[in-house]
Amino acid sequence: MAVRLTSLSHGAGCGCKLPASEIGPLLARLAPGADPNVLVGFGTADDAGVYRLRDDLALVHTVDFFTPIVDDPFDFGRIAAANALSDVYAMGATPVSALNLVAFSLRELGEDVLLEILRGGAAVAAEAGIVILGGHSIEDSEPKFGMAVVGVVHPDRVLTNAGGRAGDALVLSKPLGAGAVSTAVKRAIAQAPLAEAIEVMTTLNRHASEAALAAGAHALTDVTGFGLLGHLHELALASGVAAWLRASTVPAIDGILALLADEGERAIAGGTRRNRAHAEQFTSFEDAVPRPQRWLLCDTMTSGGLLVAVSPERANSIPGAVIGRLQSGVPGTITVA
Repeated sequence: MAVRLTSLSHGAGCGCKLPASEIGPLLARLAPGADPNVLVGFGTADDAGVYRLRDDLALVHTVDFFTPIVDDPFDFGRIAAANALSDVYAMGATPVSALNLVAFSLRELGEDVLLEILRGGAAVAAEAGIVILGGHSIEDSEPKFGMAVVGVVHPDRVLTNAGGRAGDALVLSKPLGAGAVSTAVKRAIAQAPLAEAIEVMTTLNRHASEAALAAGAHALTDVTGFGLLGHLHELALASGVAAWLRASTVPAIDGILALLADEGERAIAGGTRRNRAHAEQFTSFEDAVPRPQRWLLCDTMTSGGLLVAVSPERANSIPGAVIGRLQSGVPGTITVA
């Protein structure tokens, strides 16, 4: 009988990330480099690093890996690859190559499972038009897979999370809820919309990134393990503005709000709970916002959509939903109506 990959992981997908409330203060204790060719480093919690090679060429570097979020190894590989590529798209860049990162036990799971994970990653890499140059593996009873991805961009066309302006509309290109789906699957909650979640997580953010560039977006990030509120907080803080969201306009994977309305809250991931506790430090919810939607905004999303800050008149040219705006106020604070 095939082993359920999710049964081997302590946290699913991006839900296994170290909490934002802890990793942020830790990184703040490290001194940033002084190289003038570093266009984007770790100081603003952006999606990838950017290093200028020439006046017309910069390299974009990112790495992302995680534990299984689904049981099917091929789908696990696809999701992990799409998630890693997303960080390059979130900088307005074009990915060109990748290295596989593998933690796996051949003795316990067998080579066929690993082969399917790698095949899934290769399928998404081919869809993105990039080449996998090799990789690195270690022995580990808890499987993990991801990629280190390199992209290219003109130094003048880099999109970061720090360029948002008061008055910008906020557009989210994918629905939320993958963290709830994964948790529901692990806990055998029958109504979990797994197929719909896999479709969302394996969809590349390439088209949304191209549309954001064409629309003259001011700031860009992707929504993953820290939840929508966590990543919006980082964008607003880096941009020196506040944010306002209309909860009812935030898209959800079909069936997710019903899962989150479960009285026992069985589908709420541990990472989502940590995100919610963190968000309480900078988010104000109006009383009318329903409890399931509050959880949705903190969902530990894996391979989520792009969050775009763009002039309101250009917002409808970007695929997705307009969910709010940036506004003057205490940097990084969020109001949810």
